[in-house]
Amino acid sequence: MNLLVEASDSPISAPDITEPHAEAPVTVIEPPSGWQLINVRELWQFRELLGFLIWRDVKVRYKQTILGAGWTVLQPLMMMVVFTIFFGRMAKVPSAGLPYPLFAYAGLLPWTFFATAITNAGNSVVASERLITKIYFPRLSVPFAAVGAAVVDLVVAFGLLLVMMVYYRVVPGVQLLFLPVIAALITLTAMGIGTGLSALNVAYRDFRYMIPFLVQLGMFATPSVYMQPESKPSAWLQSVMALNPMTAFIDAFRATALGGPIPWGSLGIAVVVAAVVFVVGCFYFRKVEDSFADII
Repeated sequence: MNLLVEASDSPISAPDITEPHAEAPVTVIEPPSGWQLINVRELWQFRELLGFLIWRDVKVRYKQTILGAGWTVLQPLMMMVVFTIFFGRMAKVPSAGLPYPLFAYAGLLPWTFFATAITNAGNSVVASERLITKIYFPRLSVPFAAVGAAVVDLVVAFGLLLVMMVYYRVVPGVQLLFLPVIAALITLTAMGIGTGLSALNVAYRDFRYMIPFLVQLGMFATPSVYMQPESKPSAWLQSVMALNPMTAFIDAFRATALGGPIPWGSLGIAVVVAAVVFVVGCFYFRKVEDSFADII
């Protein structure tokens, strides 16, 4: 009894269980709404993750290989040798007054970059299944990182083009300053197509098998190893070539690197087409990305 009285007289009072406790902040993740294509602020916040994904893609690609990053140069180089034998020596394909090996490599370099970028980006979301289903981050980082890794390959392979230019004594003109712009436009196109394909590949795995076929078909539909015909082609062929932005981009890449007239008319159309492709690809990706974790 005395113990009970002493406890009641103690200045220490029991906590009031009726007082509300402070709650931790809650972050609500919602799917994008409206026409928001890219949340630039969010991508900037996760920029370190984007850099890590690019480095991971580059490292994994050449893991347990003897040549390592040498395959970046060897792939377009071997293609250049093959086309030089069949197109340059046997078929005598014109090369705008340039040595055919140099002409072909200058066209194969941007095409190989573009093909690698859209192929890897198209399969990137499915390949990142564990990462996507466990943590939240901007899903666009995945296909963008695949394209970024291809940019690293482009920079490395461009070194061989410089060596070939020195060997053949080809001096570039002031157009060379415009080359980064052309490379950026090709990157933008690859991002749009690769992003759209990555979203389609989640729902329809048939695209995994269609992408390599489309890449091979596109290489021959694009003047990477041959010149555009001097005679005016038919109307339907003109339409196909105009809607293929890589036609103008490869011609412009070759012209800026090796010196020559830049096709400003077709380049302007290609820029518009590339912008539309980028918008459509990113919009479709953002529209369906909230369902990736459930479908994948």
